[in-house]
Amino acid sequence: MQIEKVILAKRPIGEPTFDNFNLEIFNFSEIKTGEIFVKVKWLSLDPYMRGRMDSAKSYASPVEIGEAMEGECIGEIIDTKNEKFEVGELVIGKFGWVSHAVSNGYGLRKLERTNIPEQYFLGVLGMPGHTAWTGLNKIANAKKEETLVISAASGAVGSLAGQLAKKKGLKVLGIAGSDEKCSYVTNELGFDACINHNKIKDNMEFRNLIKSYCPYGVDIYFENVAGKTLEAIIPNMNDFGRIAVCGMISWYSGKGINEAMALPKLWRTILVKRLKVNGFIIFDHKETYPQFIEEVTPFIQKQQIIYKEDIRIGLSNAPSAFIDLLNGRNFGKMLVKVGD
Repeated sequence: MQIEKVILAKRPIGEPTFDNFNLEIFNFSEIKTGEIFVKVKWLSLDPYMRGRMDSAKSYASPVEIGEAMEGECIGEIIDTKNEKFEVGELVIGKFGWVSHAVSNGYGLRKLERTNIPEQYFLGVLGMPGHTAWTGLNKIANAKKEETLVISAASGAVGSLAGQLAKKKGLKVLGIAGSDEKCSYVTNELGFDACINHNKIKDNMEFRNLIKSYCPYGVDIYFENVAGKTLEAIIPNMNDFGRIAVCGMISWYSGKGINEAMALPKLWRTILVKRLKVNGFIIFDHKETYPQFIEEVTPFIQKQQIIYKEDIRIGLSNAPSAFIDLLNGRNFGKMLVKVGD
């Protein structure tokens, strides 16, 4: 049998391009005792993967040149020599950008077949959903009647964070990259308002527009983007406000860093306003996953949470889908349907 893998061909300089990836085919014969053979059905694409393409030290090891790109997947077991797993079972694991994978079972989680679409467990009921719930409840400690601003509001994390915040009684302002996304955020997700950052001329206009929507200031900022959005938010933060730093996609490929707000100015604002700025990595909060699932699953089953997916077909399309994700050309949770 042949296995397809999308490998890291070379490290990117700035934004990733197609040259950074290569689709390779490997021959596979037979699994060993204690192993399982998995056919990948779904691959999750997430912004953090850009950091894995660099060799710089981070909270996780980089992908090595020639290795398959990292990614969480849902797969079906098609062969097993491990007594803990059976053929036909669904499993979630970090198999990467591959069509098939061999595993000893370590770190895998079995997924029961339910009336919930299985790929939801890579999105709204998976890592992005858990991130939204954790950032809102554990990091920002959101409370009723507070004002929350969410960047990348139509994305997998931002869209759920905002809906959960509305259920808690917060005022929620979203920021997104198109009129279509802003309409979705307000008319379907129920945010109070949404700003299209691509229609803003300069930082002062952006800052004033946020102030007009949040006349009593911003209590919580859910940070997914950084860049000009962060610079416009900071002056509008209330004293003792909280910033949950989930990501900074606008800086991942080095764009805009040289024009970013000077650190002394930012640092002074944090001091004067007594802001709590808390970066968090969801892998540090595994113990809260059961609580997240218990709270959010009923909302999904009762269709009280709206969830949008951007699905690309075929492993060979993963690089283009990932590049689109980093440039905001996705609409909803980015997934690759690898196999049936």
